[in-house]
Parts: sequence; structure tokens; C-alpha cells
Amino acid sequence: MARLLGLLIVFSCLVVPRVASGASSVTLFRLFLLDGGTFVSYGEFVRLEENVLFSMPVGGPPDSPRLQVATLRSDLVDWPRTDRYAASVRYQQYAQTRGEEDFRLLSNEVADALNAIALSKDRQQALTLAERVRQRVATWPQSHYGYRHNDIREIVSVLDQAITTLRAATGANPFELSLVAMAGPPELEPVLGMPGVREQLDQVFRLTTESKMPPDRLALLQAALMMIREAGPALPAADQAMLRRSTERLIRGELDADRRYGELSRRLTDRAARAAERADAATIERLVARITKEDESLGRKRPQLVTALHVSLQARLADARRLRLLRDQWTLRRSTYRQYQRSVSSSLLLLSKSTPSLEAIRKLDGPAPDRLVALRSQLSGGAERLQRMYTPDYLRDIHERLVGAWRFAENATKARFRAVSDADSAAAWEASSSAAGALIMLSRVQQEMQALMAPPTLR
Repeated sequence: MARLLGLLIVFSCLVVPRVASGASSVTLFRLFLLDGGTFVSYGEFVRLEENVLFSMPVGGPPDSPRLQVATLRSDLVDWPRTDRYAASVRYQQYAQTRGEEDFRLLSNEVADALNAIALSKDRQQALTLAERVRQRVATWPQSHYGYRHNDIREIVSVLDQAITTLRAATGANPFELSLVAMAGPPELEPVLGMPGVREQLDQVFRLTTESKMPPDRLALLQAALMMIREAGPALPAADQAMLRRSTERLIRGELDADRRYGELSRRLTDRAARAAERADAATIERLVARITKEDESLGRKRPQLVTALHVSLQARLADARRLRLLRDQWTLRRSTYRQYQRSVSSSLLLLSKSTPSLEAIRKLDGPAPDRLVALRSQLSGGAERLQRMYTPDYLRDIHERLVGAWRFAENATKARFRAVSDADSAAAWEASSSAAGALIMLSRVQQEMQALMAPPTLR
């Protein structure tokens, strides 16, 4: 017991509080390039497969700068140096903000545990508590940037002595060790602050040359122009004038490239669309071949747009080739279509003339009994006659719909006649339903017959 109390006193001498210095709420990171250049990241950067996304300061007050979301190719970055600097920055930011408070809470937890161990009469329970606290302390640096690594080692040493004493009191092996690798602090590097106006401008112009996305370049150039106008005494007047002229020239160049490539895209796309409607694949092939020449004449400044234009014209080319096949197919089948139209024309004509009567049946309002009797007689057996008619496979669907329309019409007249004969409301509603089906299917057949007789078009 006396030895454990002594260890508690030793521990209290180890945890001497330190005063944390003030720190900014935002951490500035740096992306170090392989060629020696750097970019500032306002807050954490995000590393993707091929690119790095970060927020770059582009003017404004140092404590609240304007930010521009920037993209940089990953293969340009010196990642070992960038990662070392990032680890150092995170450690120092943590040490200046939360480090001491987190360490104080851990220290209080350990002190409470040692006090409970010293006062406990159950040595086995005290041993279990000591081992659990030791595990907690030994792993603490791994999730706290290795902060106060040496102090943690000394606390673990105190806990090891307590555990050895308790093991001896319980008769267990006093020399059993629980080894846990403790993370140490990273190699510290000087933390660089917010770059000045000239450095920010250099970074913006450098990123402009690296960016492959025209909207990003334009946004960066516009941000640079605003920085130049706001620079004041931070830039010599001659430099301001020179930089402003060159930046404005670059902005005009980007806008002019957007306009020229937009006109190229609209012109070729419109011509390809008209050619596709004519099934003129040869014209579209010439337009596709023309893209490369047009792009070269414009300086190859919009590769993404050119790629998209290629994809669009290839889609139109596929449409034209497909339409040509459909039109050739239609030409081969045109005589069959005409023959089929002649074969069913009388049936279609009769159904069409029956439309007013079917509409009256649908509305439960007629037709007149003499008209109903005549219509029932005219429609009787027609579906079977149509069903026996031979049709090619490619006309099977439309023919089945014609047969279906006729069956609905027959059922409608029969049910209406029964309803009138028996004054049966249920039969009248049955007739109404069949008439509605006949009208819908007849309309569909008429539309398809009209389309069948016309050459195919792009939909």
C-alpha cells in the first residue's frame, strides 16, 4: 500500500501543466511540387486518384481570405515532403489548441485510477484496473498525434511499477509485460503563414497553366485580376499595370476560345442532326473528320469539348446508319405493307364508320335500335375472318391489335343489344367497357397503319 501511494505522488510530479499558446482556427497546409514550387491549402486538402482538391486563398483579409476551389494533378506533388509537412502542421495545431486539455483529462483519469488502486482492498480487482488504464495510456498517443510522447512513456512506467507490485501481491508472475507501440510526434517543420499578395498571384498563375478545365482557368484569372486591383502598395505600380494587362489579355483569350469552340460545336452538331434525319452517314463522317482540323486551327484549347463533340457526332452517325437500315428495310417491305393495307382496308373502314355508334355505347346513350341491329350484323364473325388472314411476322402485332379492336366492337354491340332487350344495366356497362376498348385499339391501329405507309424517321 505504501509503495502504491508513493507511485501516486511520483505521478503527480510528472503531469506538470503547460500553457498553450493561441492558434488560428484554420490550418494552412502546403502542397510541395516536384519542381520546387508550392501551393497553399486553406484547410485540409483532398487527395483523389489523379487529382488533389484544395481551397486556395486568392486575396482578401489575411484572417478571412477569399477562397478558390482548385484542382491539381497528383503526379506533380512531392508527396513525401507534403505528407511530412502536413503531419507536422497537424501536430503543432493540435498542441496549440486541444493538446493540453486532452492530456489533462487523461492525467486526471490516471490519477483517479491510481488513487482507487491504492485504496482498494481487492488486489486482483486493482490489478485489472491498473492493466486497463495502462492499455488506455499506451495507445493514447496514436490518436493524439504523438503529443507529449515522453510524458506518456513516464506515466506508463509508473503504471508498470504499480502493476508489478500488484502482481507480486496476488502471486502472479510479476515480470509479464504488455508491449504496445507508442506513436511519437512527427518530425517538426516550421509552420509557414499566409502567403503575401505576390506569392498568391504566383500560385494562381502557376495553377492556371496546370489546369485542364477552362472554367477553372477563367475563375482563377478573374480572381487574380481582383487581387491585382486590390493590391495597393503591396505591388509596385509598374508591376500592377503589367500584371493587369497580361491578366486581362488572358481572360479575353479564354472568353474568345469559349465563343469560337461554342460556335464550332453548334455548327457541326446542327449539320450532323440534319444529316442524321436524312440518313446521310457520309456527311456526318466528313464532319467527324473535320473536328480535328477545326481544333488545330483554334489552337487545341478545349480538349474536353472536342471529346464531347466527337461523342455527340458519333451518336448522330449511329442514328444515321440505323435510319438507313430502317429505310432500306421499309423499301423492301413496302409492297407487302401496301398489300396488307388493301386487305384490311374494308375492315378498317367499317370500324371507322362504326366509331359514332361505339362512342354512343361507351356513353350508355344509344345508338338507335335499328342502327344497333345493323351494326351487330355487320360486325358478327369479322374477328374470326381477320384471325384466319395470313400476315408476315413483322405485321403480326398490328394485325393482332386490329383483331382485338374488332372483337371489342363485336362484344360491345352484342352486350348493348342484350342490355336493350332485357333492360339490363349491368349488360349496358359491360357494353360500355368493350366499346371503350374498341375505340382505344382502333385509334392505335390507325396510327400504326399511317406510320407503316410512310418512310421511317428519327424519333
